[in-house]
Amino acid sequence: MFDLRPVFFVTGVLLSLLAVAMCVPAAVDAVHDNADWLVFLGSAAVTLFFGLALIAANWVRRATFSVRQIFLLTALGWFAVSLAGALPFAFSGLHLSWADAVFEAVSGATATGATVIRGLDAQPPGILLWRALMQWLGSAGFLVMAVVVLPAVNIGGMEMFRLESTGMGDRGLPRAAKVTAGLLAIYAAFTLLLTILLAAAGMSRFPAMLHAMSTISCGGFSTSDGSVGSWSTPAVQWVILGGMLLGGAPFVIYLQLIQRRWRTALRNTQLHWYLGVFAAAALAIALWLLLTKGGKPLPSIRHGLFTAASVMTGTGYATLDYGSWTGLPVAILFFLSFVGGCAGSAAGGLKVFRFQILFSTARVQLVRLLRPHAVLLPTFEHKQIPERVAESVLGFLFVYTLSFAVVAMALGMLGLEFMPALSVAASALANLGPGFTASVGPLAGYASLPDAAKWLLSATMLFGRAEMFVFLVLFSPSFWKP
Repeated sequence: MFDLRPVFFVTGVLLSLLAVAMCVPAAVDAVHDNADWLVFLGSAAVTLFFGLALIAANWVRRATFSVRQIFLLTALGWFAVSLAGALPFAFSGLHLSWADAVFEAVSGATATGATVIRGLDAQPPGILLWRALMQWLGSAGFLVMAVVVLPAVNIGGMEMFRLESTGMGDRGLPRAAKVTAGLLAIYAAFTLLLTILLAAAGMSRFPAMLHAMSTISCGGFSTSDGSVGSWSTPAVQWVILGGMLLGGAPFVIYLQLIQRRWRTALRNTQLHWYLGVFAAAALAIALWLLLTKGGKPLPSIRHGLFTAASVMTGTGYATLDYGSWTGLPVAILFFLSFVGGCAGSAAGGLKVFRFQILFSTARVQLVRLLRPHAVLLPTFEHKQIPERVAESVLGFLFVYTLSFAVVAMALGMLGLEFMPALSVAASALANLGPGFTASVGPLAGYASLPDAAKWLLSATMLFGRAEMFVFLVLFSPSFWKP
C-alpha cells in the first residue's frame, strides 16, 4: 500500500478552506437577520473539525505526490467537498432531503448547475450565495486540475497540454505554482469585471455578483427560477454571453495575452474550432427562431448566440425555454452538450481538442485509403500527434459514450421516459445542468425526479467532472498493490 498521509492531509486542507468559505454566507445571513446563519456556522464548525483532524493525523512537512496519490487525492477531494457542501442545504430552511442536498452540493461543486430548489426568487441571500460560491470555488479547483494535474497523469490526451509544451516556461512562469497563481488571478479578475458590467447593465449588486461567479465558472446557478430570462435587458444577456465564452476558452491564452504573445494566442487552433462551432450552431438556432418562431432579427440572433454559448460551455443559463423546442435546434444543442468547451477552461464536455485530434486522425486515414504509400501524420497545433495520445483520446471517447449509454439505461429503469433519460444523462455527464425536454428543461429543474435518480446523477456529475478515469482507475486491483 502506498503512503496515504499526503492525500488525507491535502483533503483536510481543502475541507478547512471550505469551512472558512461557509463563514461568508453565514455573515451575509446574520446581517440580513436570517436564522440560517447558525446553520452555516454549525456546518463550518463540523467541516473544520474533520479538516483539522485529517491535517493533524496526517501531518507531513514536505510531500511529493506519485501518480496514484494524485488520482486518489482528486477523487477524494471532490467527494469530501461535495458531502461537506451539502450540510447547509440539508439543515437550512430549505428542508431538503439528504438526496436533494447532496445533489445540489454536487451540482455546485462540479459547476453543473442542475437544481432541485424552486422559488429561488424568495430564497434567503445566504443560500443563494453558497450555491454561487460552491460553483466558483469548484471551477477554480477544476482549472488547477485541468492545467496542472490531468496533463501530468496522461488522461484522455491531456498530456498534449503539459506546462512545458505550452511555452509558458520561457516567459517568467517556469513553475506550476506560478501558472496556477496566474490562472486564479485572471479567474478572479474576470469575476470582478463581470460583476461591474452586470451592475452597470441593470442588475442589482447582489444578483450581479452571484451571476458573475456562476458565469465565469460555467456553472449556471441563477437567483431566479426564470434564469437569465428574468432580466429582459439585452445588455445583461450580452454581458453574460461574453462571460460564458470567456469561461469556456483555454485560460492559458489569457496568460499569453498578458505576456504580449499575441501571435501565439491568436494562432491557437483549439480556440478557432471553439468559436467556429459556436458561431455555426448559434447561426442555425437564430435562423430557426427567425423562420419558424417568427422572431425579430436582432432578438433571434441574441437568443441564438446566448443559447449556443450556454449549452456548449455547460453553463446552462436560458433566456428562452429551450426545453420546449423540437426538431433541428434540439439536435444541435444535444450535440453541443457533448462537445463542451476547450481544454484548460472551466467548461465540461468532451472538450474541443479531442474532436480536433479525432478529425485529424480520421482525415489521415481517409487519405491513406487513396494514397496507400503516402507518409502522412496527424497533427494538432502544428505538431505531430503521438500515437499514444490518439489512442488515449479514442479510449476516452469510448468510455464517455459507454458511460452515457449506461446512465441513460439506468435512468430508464428508474422510471424516466426515453427522451428525458437521454437528455439528463448527457447533461449530467457533460456538467451542463438543464436537460432538453420540458420536464427537465432550464426552467423546470430536477425536483420531480425520484431520489434514486438523483443519487445516480450526483455520481454521474462527479464522474464527468473528474474526467472519468480518475474514478475508474480506483476500481482497478493493481492500483492498490504496492
